[in-house]
Amino acid sequence: MRYKYKRPDVYVSMYGEIYSCDHPIYDRCTLYRMGDRGLAVIQQYCYKKLTYWDAVEPCLTDKLYLQPGFLDFFEKYASFAVNGLFPTVTIRQIMWALRLKPLPKERWETAFDHKPV
Repeated sequence: MRYKYKRPDVYVSMYGEIYSCDHPIYDRCTLYRMGDRGLAVIQQYCYKKLTYWDAVEPCLTDKLYLQPGFLDFFEKYASFAVNGLFPTVTIRQIMWALRLKPLPKERWETAFDHKPV
């Protein structure tokens, strides 16, 4: 039986920051930064049949950062900004890599391959 991630009723978001940029796919992301290196994480949303990529839900930011293996994932994919853009991964990619329970899959969701965006 496959279990899905359940959003908590009460949460605190201390890690990660909302980062605005001029990326061709998204305008905002959740940026995890250590020194000058950073890793952007995006999540897909749907509003009235319009899908868009945006920052990760606040209830997930700390869950990702505090998960064992996050620092290894960060070291592998994080880099310095190029023209104000950091390497980007989707929420599903990082949850899969950190072996977290997945979010329920929606019919309208699209996906990238398994490489950073």
